[in-house]
Amino acid sequence: MIDGIRRRFRPWFIVWITLMWCLLMGEFSWANFISGLLVGGLIVFGLPLPAMPIAGLQVHWWALLRYMVSWVRDLLVASVKVAWLALRPADPPKSAIVRVPMRVSNELVLSFATSLYNLQPGGAVSDIDIANRMWTVHLLDAGDERALAREIENVAALERNMIRIFERS
Repeated sequence: MIDGIRRRFRPWFIVWITLMWCLLMGEFSWANFISGLLVGGLIVFGLPLPAMPIAGLQVHWWALLRYMVSWVRDLLVASVKVAWLALRPADPPKSAIVRVPMRVSNELVLSFATSLYNLQPGGAVSDIDIANRMWTVHLLDAGDERALAREIENVAALERNMIRIFERS
């Protein structure tokens, strides 16, 4: 039993919850601090989370920084593209649902990739087949083969970046 409590004890998580509690209450006081500690302790010990699947992961910070800069640039470009598709005086573009393989080996990295892809306008992962490492993706603009190939290449580029950032040795 003591071993289970020792595994559940996450002091930085309790500190984070305490800080968030004080911010939520709008002021830092001893009462808010102590109640934040109590809430944090209750969450950590009463609602334990499973261990994160981080074995074998190593973050390559320089690659992550470079990718985040390019991701923000791509976000701006995709936002303008989707805005143009919505406002242009033409018919809505043809959309498509495609299955795309993902080669990332870690489920946590797969969830990071899914989140990053879903935050970009123009496409959304609608289903994840974890066993076969396949995404089902809804693409907003798949009017021709070239647009479809470009979106599939965007998914492949995201996959390569996730492997470069998290999974290479």
